[in-house]
Parts: sequence; structure tokens; C-alpha cells
Amino acid sequence: MPETGSLYVVDLDSILDGSVRSIIEKSIVKGKILVHKAIIDYLSLEASSGRTLGFTGLEELKKILDYNGQYVEISVVDEERRPYKDLDRSTVKSIIRDYAWKIGGILITSDKVQAATAQALGIRTLFSAKDEQVKLKFEHFFDLKTMSVHLKEGAPPLAKVGSPGRWVFVKLREEAISRAELEEMAREIIEAASRGYGYVEIDRLGSTIVQLGDYRIIIARPPFSNGWEITAVRPLVKLRLEDYNLPEKLLRRLMERAEGILIAGAPGMGKTTFAQALAEFYSRQGKIVKTVESPRDMRLPAVITQYSKAYADVGELHDILLLSRPDYTVFDELRNDEDFKLYVDLRLAGIGMIGVLHATSPIDAIQRFIRRVELGMIPSIIDTVIFINEGRVEKAYEISMTVKLPSGLREAELTRPVVEVRDFMTGDLEFEIYIFGEQTMVVPVKATGGRGYSVALAGTAIEDSVRKIIPEASVETREGVLIVRIPRLGGKITARKIKRLKSIAEEHNLKLRIMPG
Repeated sequence: MPETGSLYVVDLDSILDGSVRSIIEKSIVKGKILVHKAIIDYLSLEASSGRTLGFTGLEELKKILDYNGQYVEISVVDEERRPYKDLDRSTVKSIIRDYAWKIGGILITSDKVQAATAQALGIRTLFSAKDEQVKLKFEHFFDLKTMSVHLKEGAPPLAKVGSPGRWVFVKLREEAISRAELEEMAREIIEAASRGYGYVEIDRLGSTIVQLGDYRIIIARPPFSNGWEITAVRPLVKLRLEDYNLPEKLLRRLMERAEGILIAGAPGMGKTTFAQALAEFYSRQGKIVKTVESPRDMRLPAVITQYSKAYADVGELHDILLLSRPDYTVFDELRNDEDFKLYVDLRLAGIGMIGVLHATSPIDAIQRFIRRVELGMIPSIIDTVIFINEGRVEKAYEISMTVKLPSGLREAELTRPVVEVRDFMTGDLEFEIYIFGEQTMVVPVKATGGRGYSVALAGTAIEDSVRKIIPEASVETREGVLIVRIPRLGGKITARKIKRLKSIAEEHNLKLRIMPG
């Protein structure tokens, strides 16, 4: 232990992880502690950029400086000032290390690399990091049945307890949680991630997303939110595909034919858990599997590489996945146009794709692709849709393309390419997707025995067709009747126009009724 009266120079990491405060409280140091102003400038810059690290770091530094004169003498030194633009993390650590070397001080650090570098320069070091990761404050709100914890400044802490689709909200205590508690929790989370226990996936102005072990943590703060908030989500179970007791027919499909798979369902229903089980299943079959996630919250074996969408642009992911040629890529989850484009490009390149996306019904998942790709390409991109509800597989669809007269239409000249969506287990045709006029129609078939036509879904196309003939008309479809209301000042209605209106009604299996507006 260094002698009394030594000069101690504090490293950035030992401030962020709270270890300096801990050794001060335990009276381990007996000399004078120096905080280089470059640390304050760096944390100020991070806070100005809206990053959690800046806010929590400044708060922790304030607590340390408040100890001045109580346990030990603490002062800020301004030996070398650098412009803000030069202050990245590595530069700050270099400034601190050089200053400790220059004054012959003892460097307090919790960074193993910084400690090794300092020792190579002959700088004495006091390693402040704990040997093991201790239980963080937010983790105390979790028990074995807790799915997620919701902590909001000024409100009592809440938790979802149960299982996907069968959970209840539980108040964890009557006392509201304070901003100071949330800031301390955020500091612990960021520090644990920086020490290798997780990843800071996204750090924006007002929000930070961290994957810490099994926990997916969202930190929100002003100005993005009206107060500090931490939401932590944890998967309760880790299932194998065999645990889902899938029908043999569906299991055989996944093993032999499915290569464009969508896993759909409402939030919290177990989509990612199923995707995780499917990824492990393919890996056990000798397939090369990779994932694209943001955040990386799947619990997968080391043989499966997990890529973060937050740390790479679409072009980089595209190049890496094409060059490494995995058999299957799990995309969790598809959100924006860039995500869908990457899924489509990789699938058309021959890579098996498993996409996870939010949808309230299995057909909704398919419709998310309709406006993004040509209709005829859909069966080449998606061949299997699996709908998850309350943690189980509720529905499976298969997608195919054919040329035929759509159900409910009678004129042979209306034959066209049709995408058929069938219940995989029964083979029943449930939906048809085709182009009618300029509209893409998604028509339910099973509910009408394969003969009817969904007028509600076709309404926009009918209205557009009628208004091309009579621009002033209002259009309504009701009980198998196409009602066209024409204003009295709408002009002369010729026999030719009536004939064209009758043709539109017949195409949709409707009767025509013309009424004054």
C-alpha cells in the first residue's frame, strides 16, 4: 500500500463504476486525490449530446467531490486543456495516464488495459474494480416469475408477472421511485455494460438501450420523456423447438422446405423465444446460423454469431452476410423499410431468412411486404408464416403463386396471377392476393366457402372505378349491392355510363342501384 501523503490520479472508468467512491468511503487511500479536468469536460460533452453516460458520470463525480475534506482531500486539476472536439474516451484516458506519469502519482483505475499500460510506463497503480459482478439495484425488483419491471420517476415501481399472454401488473412498493434512484441504477447499468457484462446497443439524445446479460434495458430521460424511466425486460424461459410439440407435418416443413419464414405475433407473445428455439434447432442440424438484432437479446450458443444492427449500416450487414454465406439468418425484428429491404435482398440471394415482426394476425405479416415488393415476388421471399399467440404456435400459412380467376369473379378474361395463402395444416385456401385495377387486393376466401368476395376490402378499387366514370358520385357497398349516388347537378347519365357501372358491379358479384345524391 502506498505511503500516507501520496498523490492519487483518478481514471475515468473508476469514476463511472463507482469504485473510487467505494474506496474513499472505506478509507483505503490516505493521500490526496486528483481529478483531471479532462474528465469533467468529457462527461459534459457526453451529457450535451444526450448520452446517459454523461449524466450519470457527472452525478457520480459530484458525489465524489462532496467527500472533499470528509474522508480525504480531493481537488480538480487543470494541467492540460484540450478543445472539446479532441475529447474522446481514449484521449481522456491518455491524458490522465500521462499526468500520473508526469507527477509521479498513483493511478486509480478499474480498467485492466489502462492498468497494464500504466505499469509498463512505470506508473504505480491501484486497481479498484471488484472481482465479480454484483447484483445491480434494478435486479432486486425481479423474482423468478417477473417478465419485466417498469420504473418511472415519481411513480411506484411496477412489474409484469406471469407468462406471455397470461400476466398481471403488480405494484412492487407503495413509495414512488425517485430520480436519484433511477440515475444511480442507470450509472450501474452503463458501468456494467462497459466492463464487458453487456452492450450499449443504442445511445441517443434522451434514450439508451442496453443489453445486459439476459436483460433488455431501455433508459429514457428528458427531453425525450417527461421524466427518468427505466424499463427492464427478461425472458422467463428458454425453450427448444421440441418443447412446442409442433405437428410432424410442420416440423418436416421447417426441416426440408421452409427458407423464407416470418414469425409474427403481438408484442410479448413469445415471438423472439420461438425464433431463438428455431435458430438453435437449425444449428443442431449442422446449419450455419447468424442473427441480426437490435438489441442482441437472444440467448444463443457461441456457435451462432449475433450481429447488432445498431453498430452497422444496412450495406455492411448485407456485405458481411453475403460473403459469409450462412444457411439461415434470423432478423429480430423487422421494423422499417431498410430492414425489409435487407430481408428481401438476402432471401433473393439464396440465404434462408427468418424474420420476426409485430402483427395482430398472420395475414397482417404478409401485408407488411405488399407495398414494399412486387406482388409476384412475395412467394419467392416468403414461403411460411408462423403466428405465435400466448407462447404457442397458433397458425401456420404457406404461400404460393398461381394464375387463375380469383374467387368470386365470373368473367374468364379477369384471369390473373394470384398469390394464394393457405392454412398449412389443412390446405384450405384462406386468402387471395392479386392486382385489381391499380389496387392490390387481399381477399378472404375461406369465410365464404371460396365463392364470395370481400367487398369491404375491394371498396377502394370499386370507388376509384366508379369515379372515373362519374367523378361527382358517392359510392357505397351494402348487402351485396353497389349503390351509386349521383348529385342532381351531376350532369347527364348516359346509357353507356350505366352499362359500364353494371360491368363494375358484375365483376364484384354485386347488384347495381343508381340513386339521386
